[in-house]
Amino acid sequence: MALEMKVPSPGESISEVEIAEWLVKDGDYVEKDQAVAEVDSDKATLELPAEASGIITLKAEEGDVVQVGEVVCLIDTEAEKPESSSSSSKGGEKDASSKEEASKESVNKKEDEKSLDTDKKDTSLSEGTGEASTYATGSPSPAAKKTLDEKGIDAKDVKGTGRDGRITKEDAINAEAKPSMGSPGPGKRSESRSKMSMLRRKVAERLVSAKNETAMLTTFNEVDMQPIFDLRSQYKEKFKEVHGVSLGFMSFFTLAVVRALEKFPAVNSMIDGKEMITYDYKDISIAVSGPKGLMVPVMRNAENLGFRGVEQEVKRLALRARDGKITVDEMTGGTFTISNGGVFGSMLSTPIINPPQSGILGMHNIIERPVAIDGKVVIRPMMYVALSYDHRIIDGRESVGFLVAIKEALEDPKELLMDGNVEKALEL
Repeated sequence: MALEMKVPSPGESISEVEIAEWLVKDGDYVEKDQAVAEVDSDKATLELPAEASGIITLKAEEGDVVQVGEVVCLIDTEAEKPESSSSSSKGGEKDASSKEEASKESVNKKEDEKSLDTDKKDTSLSEGTGEASTYATGSPSPAAKKTLDEKGIDAKDVKGTGRDGRITKEDAINAEAKPSMGSPGPGKRSESRSKMSMLRRKVAERLVSAKNETAMLTTFNEVDMQPIFDLRSQYKEKFKEVHGVSLGFMSFFTLAVVRALEKFPAVNSMIDGKEMITYDYKDISIAVSGPKGLMVPVMRNAENLGFRGVEQEVKRLALRARDGKITVDEMTGGTFTISNGGVFGSMLSTPIINPPQSGILGMHNIIERPVAIDGKVVIRPMMYVALSYDHRIIDGRESVGFLVAIKEALEDPKELLMDGNVEKALEL
């Protein structure tokens, strides 16, 4: 009996997926629940498990886009599982293997002799070059190769006029590199072409849509990170010892965002047609880098999380994204996004809104800079922060006030994020 395996729905609003990679070969025996393929949706990469044990027949190629519910493979459930080699047959297998190897050697030897005869017969002087033409089809002669290397031209980009399409020195002399805006250097100028994954294509579409369909503006500010540095320096070892996670910057920023969203609820809103939806919960999306590109898992109800809860959730989601185990449900939703370009060294950027959300906060790298405090110039660890927002529902007063509220909380975390009791807030 042949069982038809159809593409399951990865989540609401997803109608098609792309076969990213088959993890088995056509004709393999698979066990029930064994992962047979990885499929890309527009939100995440998921594994496709076998629905039964048997011999599998593939009905789709890698890179094919298939509709949800479409048959992608068949499993012959009546096929018997191939028997594994037993210890009693090892001697016979060894003898058979030895005979097979001897046979292969004999065949290879004959082929080598035949090839040598062919080469001898085919050795001739290439017209106009004076060189022995004993090279593989399409390959350059030594003199031609030297000329091509000096000109920075790849041999595969040159059409040979010698016997069997071989590249002669004259071909190399006449070959021209691809035109460029300047004089090419001596190095190679090769290029490659690869298909974008469905996830990357969808991200591209969403980014272009966000730029074209929202009235996006960005406001900037800077934060003196010294107070957070002092708290982390004093409590990070004990925090990790007690909770098993590091006391990072994300917990401070997440709680600062939650506080600012409570003060400016319009930033925690979305446009739905002619209506504006404002949420009383704070589902914070965090942009993380995964093997398939940028992913944005969601911390649910961040308003109910403390420093420990945020750090544990950030670690859990980041690990799942890195290992390719993140689910569509964990990527769906979110009322506001935090993006940390600082981990890659970004000093300042304009983050793009994650639609249908209306705001995104960009964190950047921390640089020691001279700043004026109480009339004196001092060196402080400073960070630029950026808020991109949809001006259709968020006014300038709200956007600037929101970012100032974040700045205030980060520069006075003990009072504004910890209610004056650091150890209680960190659950130490």
